[in-house]
Amino acid sequence: MKIFPAIDIKDKKCVRLVKGDFDNKTEYQMSPVEQAGKYKDHGFKNLHIVDLDGALTGETVNLNIIQEIVNKFDLKIEVGGGVRNIDSIQKYADAGVEKVILGSAAIKDKIFLKEACIKFPNKIALGLDAKDGYLSVSGWKENSNQLTLDYLNEVNDYGASRLIYTDINRDGMKQSPNFEETSKVADTSNCPVIISGGVSSIDDIKKAKELNNKNIEGIIVGKAIYDGDIKLEELVKELDA
Repeated sequence: MKIFPAIDIKDKKCVRLVKGDFDNKTEYQMSPVEQAGKYKDHGFKNLHIVDLDGALTGETVNLNIIQEIVNKFDLKIEVGGGVRNIDSIQKYADAGVEKVILGSAAIKDKIFLKEACIKFPNKIALGLDAKDGYLSVSGWKENSNQLTLDYLNEVNDYGASRLIYTDINRDGMKQSPNFEETSKVADTSNCPVIISGGVSSIDDIKKAKELNNKNIEGIIVGKAIYDGDIKLEELVKELDA
């Protein structure tokens, strides 16, 4: 199973939000580039980056930082946060990121998702953030009134190459991911699924593996690393050889 350590960037710093709430954030000392280097040094190959400034503005605010991470470290990077047009996808593709995550824009505009998947084959990841079964958009501030599985069935054939499923109620809470809902999403999705939100311990990684769902590709780990609940030395042992 792939493990994606997370870096959320706000005001050029590593931060973590609780349930996506910008008023409930923790800032960390290490810069995003230093943090990426730390992950690389421990043997991780994948990285999940969210541009929180971009999520608020719809611009590629932290493109320079992300470009520096790409240039310095041999990591497969997926990036999300406010990607709302083809131009932004192109900038990230040109920067050398492996996957560009489309969230709110893809939920609000299915045609945009379809166009992006055609123009950037194998480059588009679909980020579905759900609360009580319904998709949320706009930095989790709005309920889209769309049920996750209904939406997924509509866009399943568009050609996204990865799906990142986040349970908002679990995110930043360190109460374990919503394995049950994620399994339903993985059973429905035509593309591999990444588990996101709520990882609290190594046991959660082991449980994700024990699901034995061939369509679950990996898991994102964020706050539990920063807060010291999961040691990178332990986490790297769970990587697929």
